[in-house]
Amino acid sequence: MGEQKDVLTSTLSLEERVRRLVRPNLHVIKPYVPGRPIADVQREFGLHDVVKLASNENPLGPSPKALDAISDLLLELNRYPDGAAQDVRTAIAQHVHLQPEQVFVGNGSDEIIKMIAETFLQPGDEVIVPFPSFAQYNFGAQVMEAKIIPVPLTKHFQYDFLAMQNQITDKTKLIYVCSPNNPTGTWVTHTQVKEFLESIPDGVIVVLDEAYLEYVDTPDPLRSLEFVTEGKTVLSLRTFSKMYGLAGLRLGYALGDAGLIKYLHQVREPFNVNAVAQVGATAALQDTEHVIKCKVANHEGRLQYYEGLTQLGLEYIETQGNFLLAKVGNGVHVFQELERHGVIVRAGFPGLDEYIRISIGTEEENRRCLQALEQALKEM
Repeated sequence: MGEQKDVLTSTLSLEERVRRLVRPNLHVIKPYVPGRPIADVQREFGLHDVVKLASNENPLGPSPKALDAISDLLLELNRYPDGAAQDVRTAIAQHVHLQPEQVFVGNGSDEIIKMIAETFLQPGDEVIVPFPSFAQYNFGAQVMEAKIIPVPLTKHFQYDFLAMQNQITDKTKLIYVCSPNNPTGTWVTHTQVKEFLESIPDGVIVVLDEAYLEYVDTPDPLRSLEFVTEGKTVLSLRTFSKMYGLAGLRLGYALGDAGLIKYLHQVREPFNVNAVAQVGATAALQDTEHVIKCKVANHEGRLQYYEGLTQLGLEYIETQGNFLLAKVGNGVHVFQELERHGVIVRAGFPGLDEYIRISIGTEEENRRCLQALEQALKEM
């Protein structure tokens, strides 16, 4: 019998033999697809001047203070970073008026989302996620063989908290709330979340993804720190990739009760946050002038798109992030046509076939995008 099995195995291709070695749940995971790099589009279409408005990056770049701090560190790159990331955790704690033990840092929020799943999920647990929203919530759950429970947003892309509440069972372990929501740009109020948390049973962790919170200027904004200081089972996810313009360094952080945070360290890799990121982020927190400048520019960019899209006769979703959705018909087709004109946006989000997501850039980048969009629609 063993000989027959060996013969059968030897007749399989290497790809099939490897496939049989992999945990079955990994076969359903789709790797995250980021926005296309500028160099790819330049090569494909023979272009020299390409505008990237695909990845919600800060068009004004990093804080000058962060760049100075990074420059000073470069001669010390032969040294390992502080594995505990003590300085940057302390700086974040001071910034948000918490204690360092309530702060956890990771290689971007993506890594933290995965570590939250590794820490708290077991096979068969349920994770409630909004739909459409950030794909990495599903990724973490799939890695741990948990069951994903998607709850659609309303027709106006608002959270349906009652529908989310109705999906809670004794198997529910995590609930994700993303505000402003990526990719829709819509947001929740503090009052909504406070009322929702009051309906959550013990044993459920609510993860409040606030990657874009620094751009929010709406009444009654989500104030997750109130829930943290009250000792609720919530984790607030934040990042230096957006407002602080340090996407290339990959530094995200989570805020929560020290009792929750300590268990995330159990699955953390040693030195998971590099030294350059730690120093750059610490300095960036001190540059409030740069943050204000970026926020003002983003607000003006929003208005520029609202006006430009209205003139083109296109519907859009009002946003509180540094990106927005525009309804263009066939989103993927328009995305492809815009690339030919040297503008990279995003399309193909599940449930959003008619839309493209546009990151808000500089005034000139926004103008080029609107002009390219007008031309692409005419050609189509």
